[in-house]
Amino acid sequence: MARLAALRRTLDVMPSPVEDRPGLLLRDPFGYTEAVVIVPPPLVPMLQFFDGGHEEQELAEALFRATGDVQANGFARRLREMLGGNGFLEDAELVRRRQERHRAFAESARRESRHAGVAYPADASGLRALVEGWLAGAPGEEGQPPEDVFAVAAPHVSFEGGCRCYASAYRALPARAAGRTFVVLGTSHYGAPERFGLTRKAYETPFGAASTDGELVEQLVRRGGDAVVLEDYCHAVEHSIEFQVVLLQHLFGSGVRVLPVLCGPFVRAVRDGGRPEDDPGVARVLDALGEMAARESGRLAWVLGIDMAHVGRRYGGSQAVRAGVGPLLEVERRDRDRIAAVLDGDADGFWEKVREREDDLNWCGVSPLYAFLRATAPGKGTLLRYEQWNIDPASVVSFAALAFGGRPAVPAGREGER
Repeated sequence: MARLAALRRTLDVMPSPVEDRPGLLLRDPFGYTEAVVIVPPPLVPMLQFFDGGHEEQELAEALFRATGDVQANGFARRLREMLGGNGFLEDAELVRRRQERHRAFAESARRESRHAGVAYPADASGLRALVEGWLAGAPGEEGQPPEDVFAVAAPHVSFEGGCRCYASAYRALPARAAGRTFVVLGTSHYGAPERFGLTRKAYETPFGAASTDGELVEQLVRRGGDAVVLEDYCHAVEHSIEFQVVLLQHLFGSGVRVLPVLCGPFVRAVRDGGRPEDDPGVARVLDALGEMAARESGRLAWVLGIDMAHVGRRYGGSQAVRAGVGPLLEVERRDRDRIAAVLDGDADGFWEKVREREDDLNWCGVSPLYAFLRATAPGKGTLLRYEQWNIDPASVVSFAALAFGGRPAVPAGREGER
């Protein structure tokens, strides 16, 4: 029998949320397949055979020992074919699907909406009514936006869970920001560490196509070097920027101009105890963003699409957790401690707090926040709202709305660049 290909490490793997179908849910965040597979509990241990080092016969024998079914050979083959045929294995079928999807994205004129009709309404009128309802809601914020807001941080969690924080952040953007280019720094959940993904493509949503500032893209490409990935396929599937574009279009019109930048995680600096800019590629991109912020400050506004802590079973925890209860009270304390450093514009202080316990809070907004702090050296910011939300019955995500006001300071060493 054939050797079993390895199960992809890039799959989303989580407990099944379907009440009458327990087990392990597998899905592909890269969109190489739209299939969703739920592996029933008795078969979950069999996935260990899909590591690239086992033969199909070994899987069949294990199935026979577990079930006593003489048809185990046939079932082992069907399991392999089901996983492989849907692009869940590291095999030739995955290579074919990957090449096809990447080529299609590279050749497309626009970055088409990935999440319309799933995460939010696909029709403009329904989407408009939804957003207007959030923005008209009672504010109830912890603080008031500062004067001359030039930057906000909003969640990228689902609109359902984060609508109040989205509203708090986007209510803080002034109407006079309409003519600016919005530098949208989003978390790259699927991109390579220490890399920044760019695209020239317009971002399309039910509201229309938001234009991308091609001049600024080219500036970052020229200055950023190898740490920049141009026409990064992650843009095709990522939601952290798409959700922000939807809100910006609602406020400022469908043709709002953006510079979409996906920020990969700073894995080496967390692991090795240094700073992100110890990586030469990261340093070049941070310098390029800083130079751009200094040179173009009058025509830029900044939006960060970030979430914060990720706690519970979905994220590898052993215990089910509930928002605002028990250990999540300590998570809130630590979240707010990090937020305080961000609001002070203290990039070094923020990074020291992230490195504690090797970022066991699993903040997925670290790289956009750090890049923003280094690039703009903002003055005092304001926390508008902080929330935690049970993304499923056993797992919690935290997020916040932040606003930064006034003309950003010139980072040290760039005083002559204005």
